[in-house]
Amino acid sequence: MVELARDLSERSSGLRSAIEALPASRIREVANAGIGREDAIPLWFGEPDLPTPGFICDAAAEAFAAGDTFYQPNAGIDPLREALSDYMNRLYGTALAPANVVVSASAMNALMLVMQALVDPGDAVVTTTPAWPNLPAVPKILSGAIRPVPLTPGNSGWRLDLDRLLDACGARAKVIFLNSPNNPTGWMMTSEQQREVLEFARHRGLWIVSDEVYARIVYDRPVAPSFLEIAEPDDRVIVVNSFSKNWAMTGWRLGWITAPAGLLATFEKLTEFNIAGPPGFVQRAGVVAVRDGEPFVEQTVARFGQARDLTVARLSAMPRVLLPRPDAAFYAFFGVDGMSDTVDFAKRLVREAGVGLAPGEAFGPGGEGRLRLCFAASLPTLERAFDRLETFMRGSHP
Repeated sequence: MVELARDLSERSSGLRSAIEALPASRIREVANAGIGREDAIPLWFGEPDLPTPGFICDAAAEAFAAGDTFYQPNAGIDPLREALSDYMNRLYGTALAPANVVVSASAMNALMLVMQALVDPGDAVVTTTPAWPNLPAVPKILSGAIRPVPLTPGNSGWRLDLDRLLDACGARAKVIFLNSPNNPTGWMMTSEQQREVLEFARHRGLWIVSDEVYARIVYDRPVAPSFLEIAEPDDRVIVVNSFSKNWAMTGWRLGWITAPAGLLATFEKLTEFNIAGPPGFVQRAGVVAVRDGEPFVEQTVARFGQARDLTVARLSAMPRVLLPRPDAAFYAFFGVDGMSDTVDFAKRLVREAGVGLAPGEAFGPGGEGRLRLCFAASLPTLERAFDRLETFMRGSHP
C-alpha cells in the first residue's frame, strides 16, 4: 500500500490538470529579477505612476472612519451602481439602469465571474492575440478552450482580420472575447467591426464579452467605440470595466460588469460564492471617482498622450527596434530584431541597464520577439529609461 500511494503521488499532485497547466507569470518573473535594484525604472506593469487623487482617498477615509466596514450587497451599493449607469449613459448616449450594473472586486474578478457564468468545460472562447496573459487564462481555468486569432502589426498600427475572427467561431464556440483598446498592442476595434461582430453573434447565438478597461485612454476622441453603443437590451453582450487605469486606482481592486438586466441575479449569486462584494469604503471612493473625477481623467489622458508621442519618437529612432504606433491604451509593444528569448532579454535589460519591461512571450502567440513598455509615467522618467535602453540596444547582442 505504501508503494502504491508513493506511485500515485509521483504521477499526480491531486490538482486539476487545467490548473497545473497554467504557466506562472512571465512578467512577474522579470520583475522579480529587478528586486533589490533601487535605481531600476519599472515599466513592466500596466499602471499609472501617480498615486490615487486625494479627493478619492478622502472619500474612502471618511467612509472607513464612519464605520463602513461591514458586508455589502452582492451587486454593489446602490449609489455606486447609479453613478456608474449615469457615467456610461453620459459617455455613450445609452439608457442603462442600475439593474444593468454589478460591482466587482477589480476587472479581473469581473472577468472570472462572467466566464463562470458562461463557459462549460470544452466550450471554445474565440479571442485575439497577443493578449494580456490573464485574459486567456480565465477560460482555461474553467476547462474551456481558447481559439486565438492574431492581430497583425503594420506601419500604421495593429490590425484585425475580421474574417479570420468569425471563421474561428466553430461548432464549440460559445464566447467572442475581445479586449479593445488592447493590452499589449494599443489596437482599437472600429465601430464598423463591432457592428459586424454583433450581427454575427446574434445570428449564431454567441456571447460577446468585451474588456473595455482602456476605453478612456484614447488619443483622438473622448472614448473608444463600445459595444454598449450598439447593443439592444436583450443582446448577449457583457462589458467589463475597471477603476484602475482611469482614476489611478490599481491597488483598490474595484471594477464593474455591464450586462442585460436578466443576468443580475446570476452575478449576485456568483459574487456571493466568490467574494461577497467589495468593501463599502472602497465603493464609496468609487462613487466620488465617477462623480467628480472627470477633470483628473482628462488631465491624465493628455499626459499619456504626450508620453506616447515621446515613446514613439524615441523607440522608432533606436537601432533594431520596430514599433507599430499604438492607437490607444498606454503601451508600446515593439519588436527587437534578432531577439529570440524575450524573457532572458528582459532580465538582462533590468540587470544591466536598470529598465524593467514585460517580455513578449508572456502575451502568447504574436508576442515572440517583442517587449511591452508601459509609458504611463512622467516624461523625465521615460527620458531616463529611453537613454538607458538606447545605450543597451547599441551595445547588446541578441
